[in-house]
Amino acid sequence: MSKIKILWADDEIELLKPHILFLEAKGYDVSTVNNGIDAVENVKTTQFDLVFLDENMPGISGLDALSQIKELREDLPVIMITKSEEEHIMEDAIGSKIEDYLIKPVNPNQILMSIKKAVDNKRLVTEKVTSKYQQEFRNIMMALMDHMDFDQWKAIYKKLVYYELEIQKSNETGMEEVMETQKSETNREFSKYIEKNYIDFLDYDNEKAPTMSHTLMTRKIVPELGNEPVFLFMIDNLRFDQWRFIQPLIAQMFRVEDEDMYLSILPTTTQYCRNSIFAGLLPRDIEKRFPKMWSNDEEDGGKNLHEEHFLNDLLGRLRVNAKTSYKKIVHLNQGKDLVDEIPNMFDNDLNVVVYNFVDTLSHARTDNKVMRELAEDEAAYRSLTLSWFEHSPLYEALKRISEQKAKVIITTDHGSVKVSDPVKVIGDRKTTTNLRYKTGRNLDFNKKEVFQIKDPHKAGLPEQHLSSNFIFCKNADFFVYPNNLNHYAKYYRNTIQHGGISIEEMMIPLIKLTSK
Repeated sequence: MSKIKILWADDEIELLKPHILFLEAKGYDVSTVNNGIDAVENVKTTQFDLVFLDENMPGISGLDALSQIKELREDLPVIMITKSEEEHIMEDAIGSKIEDYLIKPVNPNQILMSIKKAVDNKRLVTEKVTSKYQQEFRNIMMALMDHMDFDQWKAIYKKLVYYELEIQKSNETGMEEVMETQKSETNREFSKYIEKNYIDFLDYDNEKAPTMSHTLMTRKIVPELGNEPVFLFMIDNLRFDQWRFIQPLIAQMFRVEDEDMYLSILPTTTQYCRNSIFAGLLPRDIEKRFPKMWSNDEEDGGKNLHEEHFLNDLLGRLRVNAKTSYKKIVHLNQGKDLVDEIPNMFDNDLNVVVYNFVDTLSHARTDNKVMRELAEDEAAYRSLTLSWFEHSPLYEALKRISEQKAKVIITTDHGSVKVSDPVKVIGDRKTTTNLRYKTGRNLDFNKKEVFQIKDPHKAGLPEQHLSSNFIFCKNADFFVYPNNLNHYAKYYRNTIQHGGISIEEMMIPLIKLTSK
């Protein structure tokens, strides 16, 4: 590894000889100048890794030299050193993106610490993240061997997301395969957990069951109604890792009061999950109560056309007297209109906004070659979500809300997972087309590879035919038909899908925010 090259500019550079000898003994290559003009000229001709810059020098000031250096190399870390503690000098330096700010007299250990923060920071963070994850890897694997409840599953998933994002930031590629292996093992155990407990969880009266799609409004949203208006943002197909990626932007505007999760119903698709959320009912019971408003998979037409009606019906059943608004954002202009309407929405008790972009992004990643390249892996997919959010009307709408007292809840209806392993299934022409679940008659499949629900009624699902049943993919599997299997297996491998069983699809972020 080559030595780190440091430029030190100070009009009293001779007095700093002990510091320079100390750094050279530590293996650093230090060049010196005694004025700002020479500092700028040296940066033009030599590739330095770091610059120490005295604020008060003859010729041009340290701040002027800093400005010129940043114009030449914006990425070059600069540490300002000054005798002055005047606030405006400190603010000017920080505003010019310095790495650190030291007040004279400085000692060698201060200098060394600043260098490590500026230059060695990434390496030190990477080493620490790797070490911590190696320890946590064993803890997680041990936990997976126990009989965990839903709160313990939430804790495991949060840890996995935390380390996945930390490993991504550190660019420690050697740990990515380890993380993928552990996520896969976690999903295998999570699938067993769902297969064992799912039917029992669906009981409306089961207080020990986790909050699920059909109990979300009753348990978590309606109790928040009170003195302040509530804004419920349902960002379609927003996973927990994507939430964590946009969270720093939101934290600038809101306090995160609670970062929770709930469990989605199956299938993990908009048609089933979102209708269930707003109706406060399982799909079986929605079809029974609103026979003209429920559409089964094989029927034509939209599947989520009556959410506002379902919501008002639920509030009526709960005897909640609340002034509400409901908006579904599908196009950019609708998002812009939402921003303009925010001030008027403070007159309502509950404002529901369904924002449909992330789901569109995941489907586009499957169908569009350019989008596949832009979001080649999970890290790129998260970054694309962040870029969209930062420049979206949704971000502007949240800014408007943060200016007044309000409660904000961010959640979604289901998540998604990157699929990799094809599973063969045979069905007739009326079998559903979703890659993560199938429903139909005369399905032929390997029972060991899927989660089968033979009696849809027990699972809160409509019985489309007397002999119909549901099957769900687990982990990173996806369904393919034997005809032209290799073609479709290759085409859909590494695409983002939803409908089945995985922590990414079923463990849904439920975030409560309050204005600062």
